[in-house]
Amino acid sequence: MTAAPSGRWHDVARAAGLVGADGVVRPTVFAEMSALADATGAINLGQGFPDVDGPTFVADAAVAAIRAGRNQYPPGPGIPELREAVAAHQERHYGVRLDPATEVLVTAGATEAIAAAVLALAGPGDEVVTLEPYYDSYPAVVAMAGATHVPVPLRAGPDGFRLDPAELAAAFSPRTRLVLLNSPHNPTGTVLERADLEAVARLAREHDALVVTDEVYEHLTFDGTRHVPLATLPGMAERTLTISSAGKTLSFTGWKIGWVSGPAALVAAVRTVKQFLTYVSGAPFQPAVALALADRDGRTQDYVRDLARSLARRRDLLCEGLVAAGFDVVVPRGTYFVVADGAARWGEDGVETCRRLPHEVGVVAVPVTAFCREGSPTADALRSRVRFTFVKREEVLVEAVRRLGG
Repeated sequence: MTAAPSGRWHDVARAAGLVGADGVVRPTVFAEMSALADATGAINLGQGFPDVDGPTFVADAAVAAIRAGRNQYPPGPGIPELREAVAAHQERHYGVRLDPATEVLVTAGATEAIAAAVLALAGPGDEVVTLEPYYDSYPAVVAMAGATHVPVPLRAGPDGFRLDPAELAAAFSPRTRLVLLNSPHNPTGTVLERADLEAVARLAREHDALVVTDEVYEHLTFDGTRHVPLATLPGMAERTLTISSAGKTLSFTGWKIGWVSGPAALVAAVRTVKQFLTYVSGAPFQPAVALALADRDGRTQDYVRDLARSLARRRDLLCEGLVAAGFDVVVPRGTYFVVADGAARWGEDGVETCRRLPHEVGVVAVPVTAFCREGSPTADALRSRVRFTFVKREEVLVEAVRRLGG
């Protein structure tokens, strides 16, 4: 444990749930579970990153860029060919037309894009609406902006995690400035249906709120499920910033090449903040990602299609193994993750379940409450649930399933 400093950081950390009542900074549960994996030799299904690299031709393009000397600061907004490739990708897949010079910004992964967008668009007195559970950076950046975080629960049911329209509407107020929307959704694996998106869009228009969408899993959906960007709905292009990245789509999570696109004025606001965060990043990786997104020979399309199919098979392998091991599973329609309820075998406390699993069966997961506000009704409802990732090699998952069933 490390003592927390006083001042603004302490206030932000407390608001984000990173500091306890004793004023001490808490290590994240992700760090705790990864340390347990290392200490016990357990299979780590807690962290969501692939254990194999992405396409060789993309990696080769990065190597070629390094050797060609593309190793110094790239332009602040990102290299022109990557911004052009992002714009072409959005038009090809979704019919969204963008000016790559003013409506696309390259960032250090989607996480920086999210932080810069929230810091640029929200401040003290504003409210930021998110789904709950949520990606763990969301409450932290909302707190950094001095805004108020207003979570809306996703509720587990037989058809997955769903939004309640009444609870969504109740989250909006005259102070609602921003909606930070994640679909396909981490950690639940749900993909919001069009009716859900239309409800968000209607409320955003009624309250004159801006929307930032986190769509990093946009191409990793299963069972014929289709991801629909919120910016494609009527009246939403002018008030929506869309964020994605190469990390998930191309399985190069460590490259940290993301982007934000949308109306020029909103992108300019994000760039104003972003230039004082990393300024620029990933110089030789940007041309490699540009090559992949442009996809002039179809190799990226083939790779992503095969990846989604492979992930669907690995999802099924893990879900079937979890059910056989006594977990109740909500089958995800996208992402890298499955949420499972271990109450019947492991008890009602998901945190304790995750602490026991590495020692008793040799598998690591993370509790879903780590993605919720402490003590919230959503945290209480999901208290016994844990998240596993299936973005690991099939033989790793087979062994994990064997251990879980032991």
